[in-house]
Amino acid sequence: MKFVDYVTVTVRSGRGGAGVVSFRRERFAPRGGPDGGDGGAGGSVILNADFHLNTLLDFRYNRHHFAENGKNGSGSNKTGKDGNDIVLRVPIGTVIKDTDSGDTIGEILVDDARFTLVEGGRGGKGNSFFKSSTRQAPKFSQEGEPSIERNITLELKLLADVGLVGLPNAGKSTLVATLSAARPKIADYPFTTLAPSLGVVKVGDYQSFVIADIPGIIEGAHEGKGLGIRFLKHIERNAVLLLMIPVTSDDSATEYATLVNELESFEPQLLEKPRMIAITKLDLIPTEEHASQVDAIRASIEDDIDVFGISAVARVGLEELRMGLWARVEEIRSFGG
Repeated sequence: MKFVDYVTVTVRSGRGGAGVVSFRRERFAPRGGPDGGDGGAGGSVILNADFHLNTLLDFRYNRHHFAENGKNGSGSNKTGKDGNDIVLRVPIGTVIKDTDSGDTIGEILVDDARFTLVEGGRGGKGNSFFKSSTRQAPKFSQEGEPSIERNITLELKLLADVGLVGLPNAGKSTLVATLSAARPKIADYPFTTLAPSLGVVKVGDYQSFVIADIPGIIEGAHEGKGLGIRFLKHIERNAVLLLMIPVTSDDSATEYATLVNELESFEPQLLEKPRMIAITKLDLIPTEEHASQVDAIRASIEDDIDVFGISAVARVGLEELRMGLWARVEEIRSFGG
């Protein structure tokens, strides 16, 4: 399935039906009084979160969503039928913005959450509503409220416990495929991953956490280079960041600094998230050099954070990494993070 994480749509609520002017006319009640019914309410356009969805693809092919108008009232105090709502299903993690102003107006963060984009117009009152002791035969009614139209931008930010951050070919997709049942595209060339993917990592029999493979960052990504900021935004929703650096890197310290700088340049608050480092692709060097190489890279990085040496291909160090990530995720969950 194609991954779509940014769409703009036009939505319109239904207008309210008009109230009616009517008088009861029966054989034995020539002065039966007003009996004009109210108009029905117009339909609303509502977003509804669905945890089964992970893309906004459906909106790519249907950009206009107009709810039904309410029906007019009629005599005998009959209220017009309400217009049907339109309920649009969206993934959890969808941010809702007013396209014209750019303002964020809401977020969808939990399954089955609902957000009303435009409220249907109220139906107008029929003349029977306006009857009183001093006004026995009102000859007027209300029009229904008009519809509301607005342009809405939907932006998906993936929700995950752990976000993988690294330059192209750092081994992110391979790690996700090894730790979880996810099957991202894997190949030996830059930007294999053109869309984020999620995987569920099991811990024991009953616990798990979600890991996100974020497409590769390059120096200048926050300025639009490479894949640009399109996928940097997904990192905002990750609780823990795992920065991945291949053991074959020409300068691990510089590569780490590049990743940190891109995160900070895009959103300084990202550096407040817990960070860990995975030195990847240990299978490309002799086994007896694993420990010394990892120690050397650890020593070259100034930040005091956990460093794990792994090979997803050879399945080296994966259990230590899994449990290290789980310990940090569990800690954050215990504090409501």
